[in-house]
Amino acid sequence: MPTIELPQLHRGQARVYNHASRFTVIQCGRRWGKTVFGEVIISIPAIEGEPVSWFAPTYKYLQDVWREMTAALRPIIKKADSQEKRIELTTGGVIDFWTMDTSDPGRGRKYKRVVIDECGIVKGLLDTWQAAIRPTLTDLKGDAFFLGTPKGRREFHQLFQRGEQGQADWSCHRGKTVDNPLIDPSEVESARRDLPEHVFRQEYEGIPADDAGNPFGASAIAACVRTPDPAPVVVWGVDLAKSEDWTVAVGLSSAGGVVAFHRWQAPWSTTIARLAQIVGHTPALVDSTGVGDPIVEQLQAVCPSIEGFHFSSASKQRIMEGLAVAIQRSAVAFNEPVLQSELESFGYEYTKTGVRYSAPPGLHDDCVCALALAVSHLPNTGELRLSVVSGGLIADKEPVDVIDFDGMARMAQERFARGT
Repeated sequence: MPTIELPQLHRGQARVYNHASRFTVIQCGRRWGKTVFGEVIISIPAIEGEPVSWFAPTYKYLQDVWREMTAALRPIIKKADSQEKRIELTTGGVIDFWTMDTSDPGRGRKYKRVVIDECGIVKGLLDTWQAAIRPTLTDLKGDAFFLGTPKGRREFHQLFQRGEQGQADWSCHRGKTVDNPLIDPSEVESARRDLPEHVFRQEYEGIPADDAGNPFGASAIAACVRTPDPAPVVVWGVDLAKSEDWTVAVGLSSAGGVVAFHRWQAPWSTTIARLAQIVGHTPALVDSTGVGDPIVEQLQAVCPSIEGFHFSSASKQRIMEGLAVAIQRSAVAFNEPVLQSELESFGYEYTKTGVRYSAPPGLHDDCVCALALAVSHLPNTGELRLSVVSGGLIADKEPVDVIDFDGMARMAQERFARGT
């Protein structure tokens, strides 16, 4: 058997590989070595006789990988078809190379492992993964590695959040440029001094820059992530599950700290009993939209302090803008990773009828809605009403503070210009 020499993984790469799960998402800084990492991990099962595949955004991104892998595996290559981009090994292993700018790449094939490269720039990443690539792993119970430098908090980051949220079979990791022993650390520090902070964090540390479509702002969310002081719950916000969503109950202290947090999926009978026990006689604002209306009525029979809240485009916009003000003022505090993750991915867009707030497709906003309900129901505050002022927003409650932040300011100014 010929000897095949693969590059040795550096410490950061080895750490990621040793803690990989079935679906592993890696947000990398530039020059972390993601391509070498991908070539190594996809070669291993191929050498062992398994079919594997490499997916890239376009043909341009396949060329170097194709050349490097045919050179590294040459002693055991049985056939290398440069037109079909397919390598057959004497061990029985096969490596297919696909671009993701065509429909249904990999359809009809079965793989033990896939590597999806440059995920940050793949258009329609979620659709391609779900409709085309994921089914190729069914027969052999294969795994997948998603590699790339993030470009904002879009589809690549949404897959990363599946690992953050602890979804089954998913894990997430970050690889910093400085992890690569071949990179001079002084060059990284020079870039840190020269670049804006958000650019450096994204390009060198794999931390996605905040998107303008998020109404809260990444830095403002991060400032609210702290362990609240122990205190009694004075108000609950409850978002009830719909379809595959979660029921979430958020309990706030009088200072705005999330001092109680519950999230579950269960039959309605179990949910009603559990909420009755959790809420008791504490004031609570509960989602009464659709199937929530009879649930709220049943709860009110045993929990007299419960009020229903009907979500509509206008009412959701109102409480989300109030939550945005509270977050920008650091008037809330929480230390729940799933809540932070939902806040970071939450977005808004303008429609013909107003502003639409929601989670991206495939993700949840139950925690965000529960927190918004609780914040709007805090005693002696009421809903935070917004007024447009030059340069930002103010909250119509004392003390009146001018709040100048990118996402909400732009949104308010556009709405003001439209007269809405």
